[in-house]
Amino acid sequence: MTEVAHEGHRPVLVVDFGAQYAQLIARRVREAGVYSELVPHTITAAEIQAKNPLGIVLSGGPSSVYADEAPAFEDAIFELGIPMLGICYGFQVMARALGGVVGNTGEREYGSTEATVVDGGGAILGGQPDTQQVWMSHGDAVQQAPAGFEVLARTADTPVAAFGSVERKMYGVQWHPEVKHSEYGQDTLKNFLHTVAGIPADWNAGNVIAEQIASIRAQVGTARVISALSGGVDSAVSTALVHEAIGDQLTAVFVDHGLLRKGEREQVERDYVASTGVRLITVDAADIFLGHLAGVTDPEEKRKIIGREFIRAFEKVQLDLVAEAKAEGEPIKFLVQGTLYPDVVESGGGSGTANIKSHHNVGGLPEDLDFELIEPLRALFKDEVRAIGRELGLPEEIVGRQPFPGPGLGIRIVGEVTRDRLEIPREADAIARAELTAAGLDNSIWQCPVVLLADVRSVGVQGDGRTYGHPIVLRPVSSEDAMTADWTRVPYDVLARISNKITNQVPDVNRVVLDVTSKPPGTIEWE
Repeated sequence: MTEVAHEGHRPVLVVDFGAQYAQLIARRVREAGVYSELVPHTITAAEIQAKNPLGIVLSGGPSSVYADEAPAFEDAIFELGIPMLGICYGFQVMARALGGVVGNTGEREYGSTEATVVDGGGAILGGQPDTQQVWMSHGDAVQQAPAGFEVLARTADTPVAAFGSVERKMYGVQWHPEVKHSEYGQDTLKNFLHTVAGIPADWNAGNVIAEQIASIRAQVGTARVISALSGGVDSAVSTALVHEAIGDQLTAVFVDHGLLRKGEREQVERDYVASTGVRLITVDAADIFLGHLAGVTDPEEKRKIIGREFIRAFEKVQLDLVAEAKAEGEPIKFLVQGTLYPDVVESGGGSGTANIKSHHNVGGLPEDLDFELIEPLRALFKDEVRAIGRELGLPEEIVGRQPFPGPGLGIRIVGEVTRDRLEIPREADAIARAELTAAGLDNSIWQCPVVLLADVRSVGVQGDGRTYGHPIVLRPVSSEDAMTADWTRVPYDVLARISNKITNQVPDVNRVVLDVTSKPPGTIEWE
């Protein structure tokens, strides 16, 4: 899927068969203190051997193993002697490849289902209750386990809901242990990782920091480095991590592109610098960005323009710093970016991924880029990044803040981006964030994009007069890693306060609406 290997840790490979939850499996493995990587189902046995994994997890998927277009998987992988766990479709792929029987029983199981553990559940289900609620999503079912495998669980409609082989260190479950609806799902994954595969739980923030500091120092040597500091969590942590590694060799560059949230520049220049001691240069580039965005309405084009101009801004800073670098005898060769694993996956970072969106940290970079990239967070999920930030001593108001896209308010305006239009979502966003904080909801909301539908107007009544103003969309979502998300059920009184303040205090807005779409099918951002 993409190469993001993390030095110092052999991975557990999560094989993606097109499952909605493949990325979530990878994250759950990491929650258990084990480094994981996503790989496509097209991976070969030789490629797996080259990665030298400690274990393999086969994800679920929407296909039938008997369908002509079903995702294939090389049978030789089952003969590598690597501990393996099959989940849902992956369970059926394993069963069929090893000589078991998979068929369509005529019964389908979707949603919460009661599973009964058989004969103590073996290593994979050991120590768990004899009956438990699990989350099913399948039509086909394993009707007979492969020779040498014990049946470890069943349901009313599925006689072989889990199986395993102590000798081969191969196990499978028909349900989805990675979702919260499976009561003992995380325990099942831990049993596989720690008991079956014998992997220690040594993937943690402290180890990641130590590994990355060593890797950064080896990559950089004595060269100078520029960091792309936006004020968001990702760039703040990546910059702090690189600064921890190389100190004054790093210059952080903060580009004020005019697309920031209210008060963001001040927070970066004051709070972040005070907590890290990093050298900061601020670039005022709002006029340049807005000039290039004039007349542009396509969201992908906006992202590419903003990403391109970010790089151009850094190149100009590089030129300004050339004299200083020459005096010290060291060139500026590297650029730090806060790319995360979800950015890599969602930007089409390899075979088997969809190009859901381009991201200024990943897609849209110019071909004549003069920097080598340092991306110390490229293998990490957001919660891991926050943990590293706290370990590095960053202020909670920075580490715990809502995610904010690199292209900023430029992709929270549906339509052309102008200076006047930017003030509308900027003020509305400040109101929404303040009210959510006052209501104590910061820990229950992943983020709340505030979107301006710039080319839409609706009739309203304000001050006893007819208005023709814009609608603002509130998009509060709850998520663990931004791979999947659900809309947050914000209390009605809080929503009412936000709506009243926005319509009363933000000019040209006479309507506030609530987005109640999950991800999938909708992305978190509108553009």
